[in-house]
Amino acid sequence: MTSVPLTHTHPDLPPSVTRPQPPSFARRDGRLNPRRQRAWERHGERYLLDVPRARATTSVDPAHLLDHRAEFGRDAPLVVEIGSGAGEVVAHAAGKRPDLDFLAVEVYRPGIAQTLARVGRDDLSNVRLVLANAVDVVRTMLPAGGVTEVWTFFPDPWPKARHHKRRLVDDEFAGLVARVLAPGGVWRLATDWAGYAEQMLEVAARCPHLTNRYAGHAPDADGIPGVAPRFPGRAMTRFEAKGLAAGRTVRDLELVRR
Repeated sequence: MTSVPLTHTHPDLPPSVTRPQPPSFARRDGRLNPRRQRAWERHGERYLLDVPRARATTSVDPAHLLDHRAEFGRDAPLVVEIGSGAGEVVAHAAGKRPDLDFLAVEVYRPGIAQTLARVGRDDLSNVRLVLANAVDVVRTMLPAGGVTEVWTFFPDPWPKARHHKRRLVDDEFAGLVARVLAPGGVWRLATDWAGYAEQMLEVAARCPHLTNRYAGHAPDADGIPGVAPRFPGRAMTRFEAKGLAAGRTVRDLELVRR
């Protein structure tokens, strides 16, 4: 895979941003069962980006910048899914939208393996995967203004108050997402935790580079304003189904890059 020097920065954001908070993802068993190992071996070379690391196995060397044309073999609008899980959403979307390119970002190896199996089964040519921390990807790996949409669906809610600092969506991460979005680009989010939805809305309101497309709309049944309609391009995942089965309300947000 291709690496080029990091030369792109966003004119409205500082050139270097640090994130001292603890990681937003929990360490889980990354071992692959035989079926997932076969998927990795069969499809990994085609779909999985080989990125240089900084320190941790999920880090990305800050000198590495994605070369979209080299990796996908064409210039097409790029959609980045942060936390692609088992790949239900990205595989479904890529099959429905061959005119778009999709980059799936995930830190959990079994999830990457499941996604490889899905996209390989359907012989999709417009998907690539990267095993990496999302913060590293949006901080340095993606070129400024080079992404049409960023999707962050059902990030870990870290429901206990003492763990809220580990939530992915905060002021700093919003600035990093804004850095990579093209003007008019969209950051789509979804969560089934009301408190996290409220935090996302507060983060959006504070970010000078993002506008909530549904700001000012009437509050929902629980009094939360600014919620978007369900994004029709988001396939149902087991996480969403589990939340609905537990009686939680799923809320979508649609934030636009100014």
